[in-house]
Amino acid sequence: MICKLGFEVRENCDINSIVTQNGEVCWKTITDCVSYTESDQGLDYWGSVRMLGPVCEAVHLHLLSLTKGQFEIRYAPWLQWTSFPELFSEIFDSLESQQSPAISLSLMKLTSCLERALGDVFLLIGKECPFLLRDLLASEELAQVFGQSVMNILKVFVGSPCGLNLRNTLWHGFASPQEIPPKYCSMMVLLLAGLGQLLKSYLQQTKSTLARRSFVTLTNLEDLIFFPDVNNEVLSALEELMMKSTFILKIMLPYWEIALIKFKSRRFADCAILLLTQLETGLRRVFARVNKCPERLLTAESTALYTTFDEILAKHLSDGKINQLPLFLGEPAMEFLWDFLNHQEGPRLRDHLSHGEINLHEFPKEAANQLLAFSTVLLLRFIDEDLLSVFKEKTAIKLLISLAEGYNSRCHPVSQLKKQVLSCEESIRVWSVLPLPEGPAGEAARLESNSETSSCNSLITKIMYELSQHLPGHHCVFNDLDDFPTEKWPELLGALCSTPVTTLFCPRSVLEVLAVLRSISAQCLRVSGQVITTLELRHRQWLERSLRSRQRQNYLRMLRGIRLLSPVLFLILLLIALELVNVHVVHGKRTYEYQQYLKFLKSILQYTENLVVYTSQEKNRWNEAINLTRSALLKIWTFSEKKQMLIHLAKKSTSKVAL
Repeated sequence: MICKLGFEVRENCDINSIVTQNGEVCWKTITDCVSYTESDQGLDYWGSVRMLGPVCEAVHLHLLSLTKGQFEIRYAPWLQWTSFPELFSEIFDSLESQQSPAISLSLMKLTSCLERALGDVFLLIGKECPFLLRDLLASEELAQVFGQSVMNILKVFVGSPCGLNLRNTLWHGFASPQEIPPKYCSMMVLLLAGLGQLLKSYLQQTKSTLARRSFVTLTNLEDLIFFPDVNNEVLSALEELMMKSTFILKIMLPYWEIALIKFKSRRFADCAILLLTQLETGLRRVFARVNKCPERLLTAESTALYTTFDEILAKHLSDGKINQLPLFLGEPAMEFLWDFLNHQEGPRLRDHLSHGEINLHEFPKEAANQLLAFSTVLLLRFIDEDLLSVFKEKTAIKLLISLAEGYNSRCHPVSQLKKQVLSCEESIRVWSVLPLPEGPAGEAARLESNSETSSCNSLITKIMYELSQHLPGHHCVFNDLDDFPTEKWPELLGALCSTPVTTLFCPRSVLEVLAVLRSISAQCLRVSGQVITTLELRHRQWLERSLRSRQRQNYLRMLRGIRLLSPVLFLILLLIALELVNVHVVHGKRTYEYQQYLKFLKSILQYTENLVVYTSQEKNRWNEAINLTRSALLKIWTFSEKKQMLIHLAKKSTSKVAL
């Protein structure tokens, strides 16, 4: 359909019937080329592509006849509605160069820009923008702005697997550079200019203003800087590898070459786009081979399911069999791909880039660096042993291989929970070094205790003793809270959080437990933040003698309260860390036991949520917080006695932690 169908009708098309001298698009000429099925219920995609072929050719020749200055005068004003109007000057340069890889890259960036811009227009009327371009193009909201016949044109080019489907064909790495006719890139440029003209009329009629959504900021990128910066030695090795690794199809080699050129010229988004599409192309071939399903290697077909990253990186095939690719690549490589592409709290590079959600000019070098380093290691997997041994003699390559073999997920909920626990412990430790009031009143507040706090301390001691029995490698006798001074907290929690926990393809029950544990940890961190803020404020007010009598008493109650809350929050963090180490045991629980366990965790979550309220400056209810704490400790102790926590069910420890 892409390579042949639009070339079957040979008639010449008068450009003046398509666009005026002022650059105004004559939409009727274009929409008249759209064919419909006999019942008029749907589009005849094949007929439409055949008839639109000469129009696209005329538009392409027209753009090539213009100088860059003429192009910008005639069309630039109509492209300002997009979120990235400066892109079209670059696309014009690509069309002039007639370099196939550059034109394919231009079309990828153009379609992502179009999707983002159409989403902005949708929000003039609608409330929640559809995630998929095909749903966006099928929406009544856009038809109301641009007209249904215009939306049908876009469906033919980019909105359906039954049409040209240029966006998906390119973004999923199906098309080689030579397979994309440049005339379709030219046509898409004109269509976007025409959409800008229609939008202007709509905005004038409705007296509306188009608001552009802000770009997405990539998250957790600092955690993902794993490989060192790609240096000249790596780039040189990669250039050689590209010619010799069987991972790369020869017809796709120009994309790899352009990716390196873009990286060297600091066009990091362009580099990442090309690498991501080609990683998908190469991994699709490996996927089809190791799973012995050559039919899944199909190019983009309107009659068959695409094989994309979603299938390639999944645990199971569509028929329920185990996907062999993870076994072939190994967990470290799979974890890297999941981190960068799939995890909701990762950068999800392909999603954000393909949907136009990232400012291409501000795309970080670090992300392109990591993709290039990973690609280098991956290509090494597909060369012969003699050549591999030669590459391993290069210091930079040897380092990359060594690092890649030890990669662990950084964006999985397990990793995020570990980071939360350590961050929370660090925050709680700050309490002990904050300034406190001097004099008899402050000293009394620090030392004073009552039956409620004594009861809580007794429960903390009992629970801590129970937990200590499940610390791998710990055989010390636990007598009281002094055995767990704050200076030992980082060492203990750090050791537990460094314990490896399997993250690839976690069962749903594990993910549910992790979600609750993360919520508990997040609430603990909120409590700690509130305590620090209030302590600093009240101490300053104490010194300035600006506290009223009631506030002074409440401040002293707070000082008594945090002496209790500090070990309680550490206890909860310790419990979270121990349960995390053994989290996969939950998969073996029976349904009723699992429900009871979740109910127990949610009771702790409820306690921490209430604690956030009671310790806020607005409430400041410290006596109630202590009563609440005693009730929560009793629940933890009662559940612990039932031996139904994961630490009780684990058959053996997975790490050795010593106090």
